[in-house]
Amino acid sequence: MRRLFPVTDQTATVYGEGATPDHATPDHATPDRSAPDRSAPDHTATNHTAPDREWSLDEIADAYAYPEPEPGEPRPWLRGNMVSTLDGAAQHDGRSQPISNATDMRIFGTLRALADVVVVGAETVRQEGYRPARARAEFAARREAAGQGPAPAIAVVTASLDLDFSLPLFTSPLVPTLVLTGAAAAPDRVATAERAGARVVIAGDGMGVEPARAVQALAELGHTRLLTEGGPRLLGQLVAAGVLDELCLTVSPLLTAGDAQRIAGGPSVPVPQRFALMSLLEEGGFLYGRYARSDRA
Repeated sequence: MRRLFPVTDQTATVYGEGATPDHATPDHATPDRSAPDRSAPDHTATNHTAPDREWSLDEIADAYAYPEPEPGEPRPWLRGNMVSTLDGAAQHDGRSQPISNATDMRIFGTLRALADVVVVGAETVRQEGYRPARARAEFAARREAAGQGPAPAIAVVTASLDLDFSLPLFTSPLVPTLVLTGAAAAPDRVATAERAGARVVIAGDGMGVEPARAVQALAELGHTRLLTEGGPRLLGQLVAAGVLDELCLTVSPLLTAGDAQRIAGGPSVPVPQRFALMSLLEEGGFLYGRYARSDRA
């Protein structure tokens, strides 16, 4: 794998001399969808490449580390992880796996291993057959050092709570699955979710979830390293609400045509939000980019 843009100024120097990086592999037990350093990267230092090889899990984890928390009260950092084809499709035949590849899935699993909680929309849970996140021995020491549990929680965003609570996501998670919903959600569905072992978190005054309220509610539970894997409707809501701090985007060298969804849907924002490129990796024509909000990079 080649690093085209460095994560830090220091890595630009190292890779410019032809050295190989010292930094991680993801989770194939979960469905497909997918912090920058505080120092500003030198985007002029392009094409500092290391020999192509499979990166270790530790290398990927270092490259995708969440930013160090600011002094005082930790602030939540919400990262999105998505995959798109060259012509903008976020899925093929309703799923993202056909446009992904093995390295994308390794990054996908690593991002999960770094997160406190994975936020996902109910429709994606239904379509992708979501299962609980699993503990991974490769990341156990890293998670313990960060004060994290053995695996991230899954937080399902839903207004209707129309979910199959007999699925392993609810019946046998390593950590209890969270259900984010509004205060006006049907009481019988809330009760069903709680009987199934889910923890219901109210994050809105009406039927639905308010993105800013959801981020804050998760932070109050101690979850400040947030990861969303979509789907496109949820990601669009997070973008529109201005709460997305970072996007990890895999660009797949495929063309699909058709009418597949983009990575983010819903109403457009009044003014396009500017994100800064933090790093860019390449392997086999796939590009793995990290972008952070310009006011946070």
